[in-house]
Amino acid sequence: MDKKNWRPQTRAVRSGQIRSNFDETSEALFLTSGYAYPSAEEAEKTFKGESTHYQYSRFGNPTVTMFENRLAALEGAEACRATSTGMSAIFFALLALVKAGDRIVAARQLFGSCHYIVNELLPKYGVKGEFVDGGDLKQWEKALSTPAQAVLFESPSNPMLDIIDVKAVCDLAHKAGAKVVLDNAFATPILQRPLEFGADVVVHSATKYIDGQGRTLGGAVLASKEFILEKLQPIIRNTGPSLSPFNAWVLVKGMETLGLRVERHCANAAKVADALAEHPAITRTLYPGRKDHPRHELAAKQMSGFGGVVTFDVKGGKEAAFKTLNRLRLVDISNNLGDSKSMVTHPATTTHMRIGAEERAKLGITDGTVRISVGLEDVSDIIDDLHQALGQ
Repeated sequence: MDKKNWRPQTRAVRSGQIRSNFDETSEALFLTSGYAYPSAEEAEKTFKGESTHYQYSRFGNPTVTMFENRLAALEGAEACRATSTGMSAIFFALLALVKAGDRIVAARQLFGSCHYIVNELLPKYGVKGEFVDGGDLKQWEKALSTPAQAVLFESPSNPMLDIIDVKAVCDLAHKAGAKVVLDNAFATPILQRPLEFGADVVVHSATKYIDGQGRTLGGAVLASKEFILEKLQPIIRNTGPSLSPFNAWVLVKGMETLGLRVERHCANAAKVADALAEHPAITRTLYPGRKDHPRHELAAKQMSGFGGVVTFDVKGGKEAAFKTLNRLRLVDISNNLGDSKSMVTHPATTTHMRIGAEERAKLGITDGTVRISVGLEDVSDIIDDLHQALGQ
């Protein structure tokens, strides 16, 4: 069979496999920092870039290569570079695009650490950041009416599940000379493939759904071979945000079940969203799969499923939200997501605490907002736990 014709689930199981001379069926774990050369001449060729021989695991490792190639096949990208975390993937993807004097336009609907990079960190080095409402194409058009080098957004966004018109924003960005970096962690390549809509760079926090069981940290940057090899690789090679071979092995095995898990996450989340929307203690329920989501039609156009995260507001603000979280017996309080176990967090006091009340208000995050990453437990048990915690 032609591997190019493999369907996503087959790619998630089979793509990128490198077998050693032992012909193992499970992917091998190469726990090594360095590599021996058969000759001094081969070492010289390797350092010159004339040989594909592995050189040092900060630069490349067979297990990490398997992870990169498998994710690239799944995302439909020419190339991939793994990183130690999702945040390092975002930071280094941007760093490969900008220099002092350049400009980034970003949706304000960003994870708190991403907001910090655009608003505080990169400006220290002469890179200007400008935020727009991700759902307002007029704001994008205005911000991109002058040249920019990079555009950053996530869709669906964390934690309010905003859906951004990927193709429309990409078209505007390219007219302004900017490259688009899109965080696809919430959707995963199973539900959304941003490169097909015009995105230039896709980043993942593999810590989330790709691992899927809360075991490891990891990230990935996916783009054209030119971007990965000429712009990103020199930075990663010389600064060292490398993914460990062990974590890469865990993530490779995680991808084998990614499609199955995401299907269950979506099914459970849809039922949880409907149950929450009907509860008298809830004033707002956000889930892209519900027809009352303000961008439901766009989500259905861009995504093949709606993800495993539901966001809702508890009547009574922070006090009521905290009481609800503290009464949970099955669902864990955790700022992580994408795990097989259901988890809730209070964004205003955790993931988005440091951006400030004014910016949270712009994002729609209230003191009663709760984000739940719906896991793989029996959905009736998840709903029962939420109902007893919410009370009357």
